Amino acid sequence: MPIHEGFLSRLADILIYTILGLASAFAILPFIYVLVNSFSANETVFPTEFTLDAYRYILSTDKFIRSMGVSIYITVLGSVLSLVVTSFMAYALSNRKVPGRQPVLMLVLFTILFSGGMIPTYFVVRAVGMIDTYWALMIPGLLSGFYLIVMKDFFQNVPDELKEAAEIDGCHEVGIFFRVVLPLSLPAMAAFGLFYAVGLWNQYFSAIIYINDSNKWPVQVLLQQVVVQASGSIGDSASMGENVSFYGQSVRMAVIIVSTVPILCVYPFLQKHFAKGVLLGSVKG
Repeated sequence: MPIHEGFLSRLADILIYTILGLASAFAILPFIYVLVNSFSANETVFPTEFTLDAYRYILSTDKFIRSMGVSIYITVLGSVLSLVVTSFMAYALSNRKVPGRQPVLMLVLFTILFSGGMIPTYFVVRAVGMIDTYWALMIPGLLSGFYLIVMKDFFQNVPDELKEAAEIDGCHEVGIFFRVVLPLSLPAMAAFGLFYAVGLWNQYFSAIIYINDSNKWPVQVLLQQVVVQASGSIGDSASMGENVSFYGQSVRMAVIIVSTVPILCVYPFLQKHFAKGVLLGSVKG
C-alpha cells in the first residue's frame, strides 16, 4: 500500500472516530447533567451541595410507586401480547399457501400508510368500553404493521427443509412454529419485543386521552405533571419535607432518572439478541 494511501486511511479513521465521539458526547452530556442535578441541594446550574432528599421523597410517595407499577404492568403485558399477535399473524402470512394472504398483506400495508386519526380511534375505544382501563393503552397499538412485515419476511427465510423434516416427524403447523421457527427467530423476537416495550413504557399521549383516573396514570404522565410544576411536587404539598420543598429542580431531575433507569436496564439482557435481530431483519427483510 502506498504511503499516502495509508496516511489518508488513518486520517479518515481519526475523522470518523472524532465525529462519533462528538456525537456520543452530545448524546450523553444531557443525561449526565440531569443525573448530577438530581442530587443537587440547590437550584444552581452547577450544584455545589449534594443530597439524596429528592430520591427519598419520590420513592416514599405512593403516587409515584403506583405509577411505576402501572408502567411496568402495561409494558410487560402489552409487549407479550404484541409479540404473540405479531408472530402468529406473521407466521400465517409467511405461508404462501394460506388463502387470502395477499389481500390481508395489502390491508396491513394500508395501515402503515394511513390511519383513522385520533378522534375516530377515541370513538372506537369508547364504544368498546376501554376508556379508563389499562387495555386502552395496549390494545389500540397492539400490532405494528411495519414490524409484522419485517417478521413475516424473517419467517419466510427459515429453510423449508427444516419445516418439511418436522412434518415428516409428525408435527403440525403449530408444532412447526413452536419447535422449529420460534427457536430460530429468538433474535428477531427480542428486537421487536424491545421496540414494543420502549413504546409502551413511553406511553403519554394515549394515557392523557383515555385515562381519567389519576391513580391509573403511567409514570410518563406523572413525570409531565412534575416537570410543569415549579415546586416539583407529586403529592400533597403538606407531605413534602421542609428540605425537599426547596428542591423542585432536583425532584424533577430525580423523577426523570428513576423513570428512565428501568427501561435502560432491559438493554444489557437483550443486547446480543437485539443486535443480531436488527441485522438479520435488515439483511433478509
